[in-house]
Amino acid sequence: MVELRGVSKMFGTFTALQETSFSIVEGEFMTFLGPSGCGKTTCLRMISGFEQPTKGEIWIDGKDVTMDPPYRRDVNQVFQSYALFPHLSIYDNIAFGLKMKKVQSPDIKRRVDRVVEMTSLGEFVDRKPAQLSGGQRQRVALARAIVCEPKVLLLDEPLSALDAKLRGQMRSELKQLQKRLGITFIFVTHDQEEALTMSDRIAVLSAGRLEQIGTVNEIYYEPATRFVATFIGETNIVEADVLSRSRGLLKCRLEGGLLLDVKDGPNATENKILLSLRPEKIRLSNKPFEGSNAFPGRVAVETFKGAVDELTVIVEGALELGVLLTNDGGRDFDPHEGESVHCRIQPEDINIVAS
Repeated sequence: MVELRGVSKMFGTFTALQETSFSIVEGEFMTFLGPSGCGKTTCLRMISGFEQPTKGEIWIDGKDVTMDPPYRRDVNQVFQSYALFPHLSIYDNIAFGLKMKKVQSPDIKRRVDRVVEMTSLGEFVDRKPAQLSGGQRQRVALARAIVCEPKVLLLDEPLSALDAKLRGQMRSELKQLQKRLGITFIFVTHDQEEALTMSDRIAVLSAGRLEQIGTVNEIYYEPATRFVATFIGETNIVEADVLSRSRGLLKCRLEGGLLLDVKDGPNATENKILLSLRPEKIRLSNKPFEGSNAFPGRVAVETFKGAVDELTVIVEGALELGVLLTNDGGRDFDPHEGESVHCRIQPEDINIVAS
């Protein structure tokens, strides 16, 4: 549905987006994720037509739209500020785009009534935007965008102005709405949880560079770079020397001397590599583990965080590892600061990342 072919964007001497190519399939929920200034909104604005690429082509639904203005592209956008007309009723706000396209009145009413029902706005259609809450205004902005039945809906941090509880509720509603409509959604956010809970695929950007694009599981469990591993969730990043290779496993010596078997991967091209160890993948016990990748440690710091305990465990060579233990009642022991523990992590749970 959307394809970027070698697209880059310069503002003077500043590179907002390095040369990038990827495609988004029809009906997909794609999220552009990254910190402020990484290029995600610039990428969105080039797809919408509000910015022209310095180089490359943008295709939508099999058509080259690189030089087309926004109104000639079959896309619509929901802005962070909602951009509603304060003097118009909710009904007229939603119907505005259809009226500009000179759609016949009976068809306008049918389509507006349909999206009003889908977004649960029926009791608010005669009100003005100032009379609505933030979540209700967000629904109006969505209804106004989808009533025109675009092939692609662009959403630029649309939930950032909402409080935490309402933001969580709107995530669920937005994902369900996208499934019902079958429209291709391109969503911009800096919130990792938002991206993980809503997306089919995620494109992670940093400093104008596309770091990785993949499914939610690929991005979280198989990060390609140090930035992706540390930006999404918590992880331990450790340097290691490769001692030997055998049957898809690497024998590695970590900082301080700890020996671990690691699943081989595309980033293991040198003898010195960078490892990502997710803290929830490190198992702890008060009894020794059998097999490889088992090692002793000592709990240096224990922090209670409600659903989880966050621990800092000191292992061989004074290496500090972060460990997360869930407080779900399934643990056979409760480690405390200063206590000795036994640790284990499976080779397939250790990921090799590029620096």
